[in-house]
Amino acid sequence: MKRIVKMVLAANLLAIALLAFVYPQQMVGPGKLVAGHQKLEADCFACHAPFIGASSARCVTCHKPADVGRLTTAGQPIAKPLTAVPFHQKLISQDCVACHSDHAGVKRFRQQGRFDHALLQEEAAGQCQECHKSPADSLHQQISGNCGQCHNRQKWVPATFAHNRYFALDRNHDTRCVTCHVRNDYKRYSCYGCHEHSPASIRREHIEEGISRFDNCVECHRGADKHDIRGGRGEGTGRRENERSRKEHDD
Repeated sequence: MKRIVKMVLAANLLAIALLAFVYPQQMVGPGKLVAGHQKLEADCFACHAPFIGASSARCVTCHKPADVGRLTTAGQPIAKPLTAVPFHQKLISQDCVACHSDHAGVKRFRQQGRFDHALLQEEAAGQCQECHKSPADSLHQQISGNCGQCHNRQKWVPATFAHNRYFALDRNHDTRCVTCHVRNDYKRYSCYGCHEHSPASIRREHIEEGISRFDNCVECHRGADKHDIRGGRGEGTGRRENERSRKEHDD
């Protein structure tokens, strides 16, 4: 009796396995295909490798990486591209299934709308504004590009830059970014951007104080108040400071 039961179970399993290969769309299909793939409804192995699943290598037989976002599989220009800028040509690898799924049932379990920017080539990864619109607030209207100096690819907000850590934009320093950061380079700055700060006047005032190294203004100055000076005043400590020290010593 046990032998008969085992044979029946084995026959059923074999039948199910055969049906899964002959009619995979009815037996194991997780959902309907997108409209563009309807003609492949009965040909699972056009996209799937046996026992492995969907294969990117099979995707590129129809979707040529050089044409994705530009041409249809029939070679016709795409009338309404899904993205403003074709970027598939700038990926470090053609791993289609890392981002795409087809069956409606699969999409339900895949995180949508999240693109892994680590898949982009390094040069393309820094060209954010090719795909993304710049924020419309007053600060970002002054800035063009260089998004990576404040933001990172993993998480856009919060921004990683806090200006007050370096210099407080108070009082007379409430000005446009380009006044201090020339050529859209926010890793460098210049204090010579306004009429009050010329190289000659800054040099003269610092030499009078006995300070011979003054190329890094924010090393000492934290804001508009020139008397609010933090540690590190260049090579010298300042003539007045030296005189004050000597006087205290004599007393």
